[in-house]
Amino acid sequence: MLSPLPPALRGIVAGTLLALSTTVLTLAMFLPALLKLLLPFEAVRRVCDRALIALAAAWVAINNGWIVAVRDAGTPDWDVQGLQGLDRRGWYLVSSNHQSWVDILVLQRIFHGRIPFLKFFLKKELMWVPVIGLAWWALDFPFMKRGKGAGARHSDLATTRAACQKFKRIPTSVINFVEGTRFTPAKHATQRSPYTHLLKPKIGGLGIALATMGEMFTALLDVTIVYPDGTPTFTHLLTGRIGRVLVRVQARPIPSDVLGGDPLGDKAYRERLSTWVDTQWHEKDALITQLRS
Repeated sequence: MLSPLPPALRGIVAGTLLALSTTVLTLAMFLPALLKLLLPFEAVRRVCDRALIALAAAWVAINNGWIVAVRDAGTPDWDVQGLQGLDRRGWYLVSSNHQSWVDILVLQRIFHGRIPFLKFFLKKELMWVPVIGLAWWALDFPFMKRGKGAGARHSDLATTRAACQKFKRIPTSVINFVEGTRFTPAKHATQRSPYTHLLKPKIGGLGIALATMGEMFTALLDVTIVYPDGTPTFTHLLTGRIGRVLVRVQARPIPSDVLGGDPLGDKAYRERLSTWVDTQWHEKDALITQLRS
């Protein structure tokens, strides 16, 4: 345990370990990623995908180790409920509220070894992040432009559809932050969101994931993350000063009427999907109020 060390020193140790594991494991991904690119045969791609995911899972396991090691002495372990009955060989659509980059490591930690490796939608600009951008590309994470206008939205959804087709090869968990961005009071006020703790949901990417893979998903995992001591930054996580973390997971069946539709061209489908998500969002908003109090 590193908790007796000053927070700054803990942060240096954790940051160094994170940088080393990210660099080494990402470089190890280069060969299977190259083979997958040069030999686009189904059997080769499956073997390469499994090797890439094993390397990514090792990265998550290392992160989970230092997250526990740097935690402030006396800070309780994360309060997580709802993980029973999950299957690491299933396909899951994961939906979560979004407040911080820390959310991603929280989700990776709680689901590690319980469901398949999490893949999520990224802004196209993140493809050029040194080292880890290569890992995201190798793992077939979908990169989206998030442009304005109907043409850009169709392009984004085509990208999502192509990525989801790749996810069909082996068991996969697809995470979608339905709010589309991290929650801040300023964004909440600008949107005039009808929810107390959430931004308005954006259903485009979710709709394409359901249209492309919907019948394969074992369930929707509806995740609610609450930081009672304040929303942490990545620096808080590295130095062990993240405070309390409350997570509630609810496995929801996916209704048949939100599968196989067109989230851009079918207005009736969009209304059904919006109603389904809106019901979840109201329940999530009430749960966050309850957990905060």
